[in-house]
Amino acid sequence: MDARVQEVVALFREKGHSLYGGEAVTQLAQGLQAATFARRDGATAAQVSAALLHDIGHLLHALPDDAPDQGVDDFHENLGARYLAANFSPAVCEPVRLHVAAKRYLCRVDPDYLHQLSEPSLQSLALQGGPMTVEEASVFEQEPYFREAVQLRRWDEEAKIPDWPTEAVEDFVPELVASILR
Repeated sequence: MDARVQEVVALFREKGHSLYGGEAVTQLAQGLQAATFARRDGATAAQVSAALLHDIGHLLHALPDDAPDQGVDDFHENLGARYLAANFSPAVCEPVRLHVAAKRYLCRVDPDYLHQLSEPSLQSLALQGGPMTVEEASVFEQEPYFREAVQLRRWDEEAKIPDWPTEAVEDFVPELVASILR
């Protein structure tokens, strides 16, 4: 296995068992579910990788699991994107960087979306700036990976099913290897 992919797999194995921001799933389970949904929908290798890795920033900081309860936004999207940028293509890193903005965007443009958010997701939305303004949404739509980030966000919201069986992180190695910078 490529050493860069091996490092990501090891990070999930070492730190992925913490709870996912107040949800009833772990960080690892949430990423695996999102990647599984991306595969189900016929996504590209980069999109599957982004779905798996979208919250890797949570595994990189030393904040407690209840940081949102303390009013702390960990800016995990930026931390994760910077970490991934050394080894993964922009088609992975940019949707990861933009997935929080995509939540804010969807809350602006899709009234039903806001009502689907869980309590922990609503809490983090408030910390992340709330729904976008019309102007912010217009700027966001100009991002090169805007559509991919919105789709990633939809998989992210869907991926919160307690005890839902998924494949192992190692089963996503082909997509991760295909998404490595050459």
